[in-house]
Amino acid sequence: MSKADYYETLGVNRNASDTELKKAYRRLAMKYHPDRNAGAEAEQRFKEAKEAYEVLGDKQKRAAYDQFGHEGVEGSAGFGAGAGMGDIFGDIFGDIFGGGGGGRSGGSRVHRGSDLQYNLVLSLEEAVFGTEVDIRIPSLQRCDTCAGTGAREGSHPETCSTCHGQGQVRMQQGFFSVQQPCPQCRGSGKVIKDPCNSCHGQGRVEKQKTLSVNIPAGVDSGDRIRLSGEGEAGANGGVSGDLYVEVSIKRHELFTRDGNDLHCDIPLRFTTAALGGEITVPTLNGQVKLKIPAETQTGKLFRLSGKGVKSVRSAMVGDLYCHIVVETPVNLTRRQKELLAELEDTMDEGGKRHSPKEHGWADKGKTFFEGIKSWFDSEKEKK
Repeated sequence: MSKADYYETLGVNRNASDTELKKAYRRLAMKYHPDRNAGAEAEQRFKEAKEAYEVLGDKQKRAAYDQFGHEGVEGSAGFGAGAGMGDIFGDIFGDIFGGGGGGRSGGSRVHRGSDLQYNLVLSLEEAVFGTEVDIRIPSLQRCDTCAGTGAREGSHPETCSTCHGQGQVRMQQGFFSVQQPCPQCRGSGKVIKDPCNSCHGQGRVEKQKTLSVNIPAGVDSGDRIRLSGEGEAGANGGVSGDLYVEVSIKRHELFTRDGNDLHCDIPLRFTTAALGGEITVPTLNGQVKLKIPAETQTGKLFRLSGKGVKSVRSAMVGDLYCHIVVETPVNLTRRQKELLAELEDTMDEGGKRHSPKEHGWADKGKTFFEGIKSWFDSEKEKK
């Protein structure tokens, strides 16, 4: 009986990528694995899928198979090639059932250290121009006394007698066989009978460390800076995690940031707003002059091009938007009040010419109230 085509067995095209091959095998192995299925048919389907993946998952074997077919790889696939039924399954599904870290091959189970996050608060100026800051991080670091083994000097961790160094035990539940961390060694595969006095057998101790962090110019709230390997130390000699420094910007007394643009309110005395003039406006790069045209109103917006923030991701520079707020004078002297009263008289003489918005609003209000009165009158007549 001729063998089925390996590509057809896995259900993939002949130009399938390595990732596609692995996914196809994963799906079939989960479906037909003997631990999850009883009967010879499921076991046979699993063997066929395993054999196909052993060939197509190897570049040299796949090339030979593509050129010569089954004859080109005769004897290099299947259980006769030296691999047990569970070996390749454990390689691919170790992350699901707890393998993949050396559980099947024995020895201590190595774990990557946890990532840490540090919230760094910067002033607007520090964020815009960049800076270098020192931060203190509390984290678990490798114990120097025992070099991370967890055992007292002169002793060493021993192989766990419960899991025999595997770090896991298998529990049979009906048709399912489930692996779980060993309760004796907590998945490490080792037992420390004479623990280190400094770390009490943990292999790690909590320390404070100071790091110098370079803040690039243009960062904004929410940006994160990754410091590789500066997180917690890994268990059993595993690699350290990373440290993520998340930036937040303090509220500024003058400017509000919106991406690469800046906004600020500019109080303007009413005489300058009426007559026009020139004022000094602060920017992050120094003061600049801004011409105010006559009859400027509150809410008028002026844009100062290129006076914003340079983006941390490009050479683009934002703008500064100045929002005019006309200020009503306070704490007037008697003479100032007299002058304003005289001005008010001349304003009345000019009528709508001097304050068109005020008179327009008043006319609309009058029309509105007349309409309301007319509506009420008509309702009374209906009754």
